[in-house]
Amino acid sequence: MGRWYILVLISLMYLITYLDRVNISTAAPVISKEFGFDKITMGVIFSAFVWAYALFQVPGGWIGDRFGPRKVLTTIVAYWSVMTAATAVASGATSFIVLRFLFGVGEGGAFPGATRAMQMWYPKHERGFVQGITHSASRLGAAIAPPFVVLIITTLGWRSVFYICGAVGLVWSVLWYFAYRDLPEDHALVNADELKYIRGTDAQGNAISIKTDKKPSVPWGTMLRSPNMWAIMCAYFTYVYCLWIFLSWLPSYLVEFRHFTLIKVGLFASLPLWAGVVGDTVGGLATDWLLAKTGNIKFARRAVAITGMLGCAVFIVPAAMTENAYTAVYCLTASMFFLECTIGPSWAVPMDIGGEHSGTVSGMMNMAGNIGGALSPLVFGVLVQFGSWQAPFIVAASLLVLGSAVWAFWLDPSVSVVDKHYPPTAAKVAAG
Repeated sequence: MGRWYILVLISLMYLITYLDRVNISTAAPVISKEFGFDKITMGVIFSAFVWAYALFQVPGGWIGDRFGPRKVLTTIVAYWSVMTAATAVASGATSFIVLRFLFGVGEGGAFPGATRAMQMWYPKHERGFVQGITHSASRLGAAIAPPFVVLIITTLGWRSVFYICGAVGLVWSVLWYFAYRDLPEDHALVNADELKYIRGTDAQGNAISIKTDKKPSVPWGTMLRSPNMWAIMCAYFTYVYCLWIFLSWLPSYLVEFRHFTLIKVGLFASLPLWAGVVGDTVGGLATDWLLAKTGNIKFARRAVAITGMLGCAVFIVPAAMTENAYTAVYCLTASMFFLECTIGPSWAVPMDIGGEHSGTVSGMMNMAGNIGGALSPLVFGVLVQFGSWQAPFIVAASLLVLGSAVWAFWLDPSVSVVDKHYPPTAAKVAAG
């Protein structure tokens, strides 16, 4: 069916986003040795991408809402792929920082634009699942990055990593432009029955039409005054802060503190990320299953997110404190599984309560989250250089407990952040 074909395309893009953003983490020990970078310098290089990524979430989401995911994703994937390839010509700390920042500008619109695409293509009761699957693909990209990058480094050198990854993204952007349409109504693979399933039906049994030439005007004042919008942003801040420990410092942690060889890092650095692949899908399926069973969207989204955050906190502390390197890896693997269970409900919420502004809402959420992601590598580097390797993990666990409290007592997945009069009904959400 047409919507599953589109899901495969979006999942491929998510895989490429994470392959491109974490390849430098695996190459970091080689790069830092060649250029003589210390921990703080590498932390700044890691975070340069995330600052740009955070800053361009809202513009990227707004552009996706206004001009449609087809044109927007084609353009930005091609752009960031060029920036990925350009990383290979970096010649010092400044050029690495600038190129990673420019790369982050491009990736900033990826997930908000894709969320708008999914909001148009999938009914409410499939949104947790499709967000879980696409984010599973992103973590798959992160999981295959360590062995993939190590193989290229040992055969062709670290610069070839960025050339090859850039070429993959350019191929995807061409495929997306020719294979995707912004509305399922315009796609040849979507028949009348599938369209009714996606849109729902009116009193006459016809698919509800949302096709319109009107461009949505974002209710910025309503969004910024909404306590729920700020709750979504705060909760996601705690999640992304913890995530970037795995995406930036994990290979260096295993080499320098756990004394793994580069070959071992290619295997063991990917284990937590493989667990994340499973966690994304499990969390997405669980939140949709709870919604189908209870009809209570507040319970369905909250229960899975809170369990994921607290589960991660429970395992990340012993991972930091144990003296056995392999026990640490296994605990980090379990913690990443639970952390990623939060993705399905987290990204379903902007579609549930954002309607035609879901790209912008998800951009606001991801902007706040990646401010945490930008701070994470910097704080990690400072804590290690002036403290210990254990301290960053304890800080992350504390933030996760705070994040679970936000989900439990503040964030309400049933209350719209773009409509001050009433929460979205199923019909309103289905209609866009």
